[in-house]
Amino acid sequence: MNRHYIQIALAFLFSASLASAQEISLDPVTVTSSLAEKRASQTGRNIAVIKGEYFQNLPVHSIDDLLRYVPGVEIQARGPMGSQSDIVLRGGTFQQVLVILDGLRLNDPNTGHFNSYIPISPSEIERIEVLKGASSAIYGSDAVGGVIHVISKTFAAKLQNGDGETSGSFSKKSNLNAAVTGGENGLFSANVGGFIQRNKLSVSGGLLSNNASGVQQRGIKGYFHNNTASLSLNYALSPNWTLGVRSAYDHRDFAAQNFYTVIKSDTASETVKTSWNQLRLGYKKNKTTVTFDAGYKFVRDQYLFNPHSIANSSKSQLWQGLLVWQQALTQNSNLISGLNYQNRNIASNDRGDHSLNQFAPFVSLVQSFGQYFTVTPSIRVDWRESIGTEAVPQINISFKKDSWQLRGSAGKSIRDADFTERFNNYNKKLVTGGNVGNPNLKAESSFSYEAGADWFAGNSGTSQLKISATFFQRLQNDLIDYVTTPYANMPRKDNLSPTGNFGLALNIAEVNTTGFEIDLQSVNTISEKQKLLLNAGLTWLDSKNSSAVQSFYVSSHAKFLANFSAVYQVSGFSLSLNGLYKKRAAREATAIEASITKNYFLLNAKAEYAFINRTLAVFVQADNAFDVQYSDLLGSKMPGRWLMGGLRYNLTR
Repeated sequence: MNRHYIQIALAFLFSASLASAQEISLDPVTVTSSLAEKRASQTGRNIAVIKGEYFQNLPVHSIDDLLRYVPGVEIQARGPMGSQSDIVLRGGTFQQVLVILDGLRLNDPNTGHFNSYIPISPSEIERIEVLKGASSAIYGSDAVGGVIHVISKTFAAKLQNGDGETSGSFSKKSNLNAAVTGGENGLFSANVGGFIQRNKLSVSGGLLSNNASGVQQRGIKGYFHNNTASLSLNYALSPNWTLGVRSAYDHRDFAAQNFYTVIKSDTASETVKTSWNQLRLGYKKNKTTVTFDAGYKFVRDQYLFNPHSIANSSKSQLWQGLLVWQQALTQNSNLISGLNYQNRNIASNDRGDHSLNQFAPFVSLVQSFGQYFTVTPSIRVDWRESIGTEAVPQINISFKKDSWQLRGSAGKSIRDADFTERFNNYNKKLVTGGNVGNPNLKAESSFSYEAGADWFAGNSGTSQLKISATFFQRLQNDLIDYVTTPYANMPRKDNLSPTGNFGLALNIAEVNTTGFEIDLQSVNTISEKQKLLLNAGLTWLDSKNSSAVQSFYVSSHAKFLANFSAVYQVSGFSLSLNGLYKKRAAREATAIEASITKNYFLLNAKAEYAFINRTLAVFVQADNAFDVQYSDLLGSKMPGRWLMGGLRYNLTR
């Protein structure tokens, strides 16, 4: 038997017989599928919910690290601990996953490579909801493979109204946490934050800092200095009105060798600075809820290919407003409608200066028939400047009775080209080779459908189990990718060298992706002092391309993915594991002596002992415990075994 399969089996067996300390609901209330609060079993969708506290318990360092071990999520990491990662769901491209923070989209207008830079400190996260599958009818462009929705503690808080009443359960809460980590390769990390809720007010803030001199690469060190600081508050202005504000700053400075090329002279470094500001005004009375969110995102990217080149410098901005009205028509009917506005713009010495406006009204109806059956039809009409108007419909169906849920979904999804795909290398004086943008790209369009079932076993006391199985298919038109094109066939030659080799962005193909996924959640209280949790997933994917030109993005996704996380607690001792096995197409780049192996298995482990009423803990950790040599993207070598340790403080009242 292949040793990778033996390692997977041992890890799953071990984690299934151990695991966690956190309370978890296997049928939680979510908002991501339809913007209305509903039990996951009423949405008709496969949704994974990760509590923010897991960041402290698992051997992870950044939000993309945490997502890497969520069942069904593929993270294609270029560098460690938040340097850069592409998020892939259900075999889509990295641009086909929409990332949302407290209801507003984060996807960068410049490039989807920045979508994992989520500007919130881990201590502020209440939960992360991962919706697998298409959701453009609610969220618009990019929600093709799925949605990653990060929900903060402040914006999720149930505040006490001005008249002393609450909408839902309420209690005064406060939490302070801090962790410091040191280790090999000059590693120093800090994660600190706090949350306080008192009557009308909730406030939270935090800082995450990951720094290392890094492992040796080809002639350079793979250093990184990645820092995120955020602050937010939510205040009840009156019995019916609430006001929330959020501000964050994210700074990433890292070695980027072969992040984007397979050229031997690539010794790149990159700095990405992000600021995020958001305001929410909410109104709720009787059966009516209205929220208005306004957001502004500014990103400055500085990319230096090598010391002898001129740095690419880009500034992108995303202005957006989202108005949502929810009306409970009857006990079984809930109407959600809204309007979304976006302005995306960029100023770049490489891509030029461009701006794009977008308006999109949408409406969704959550209709229950009797006690067990729920149907949610939705439609969105997207108007995009210079691109046109497109109607995007979808329907979700759920039947839940006793321990079983049957669910299905079908709908259209779209994905617009970003500014890099449209204008890469357009503003340089002379381009001697590389990828070149195409302003005439059409939006990608696809039709997706899925059918699945969930089985709930056990009870809310000592043992719970949920097993989910989903079959899905996505039929996609006009996939955007770069195609090797000779100079003579380039549509625009203004700044191109006649002797250069170019990749032109084109709508190349129809791609059909078929897949099957199994998710498992198990929660057990073994005794008063022993608790366990296991989250695990298996995903099979098959993508077929109708074009003679094969898409790099489609061929790079895993054909088979298994990932899991587990934590075991007995008294003051805890042991946590997370891991993944990935099978994909092998590739080689002889010029830089790099390769993508056909498969790899990765395991991280963390052992912790807590004392003084569990407020203080000491831990040791091994990332990549088996010292596997691997890359997710060709040329971007990931670190081998990395040993570290530290202290953690947590006070909750």
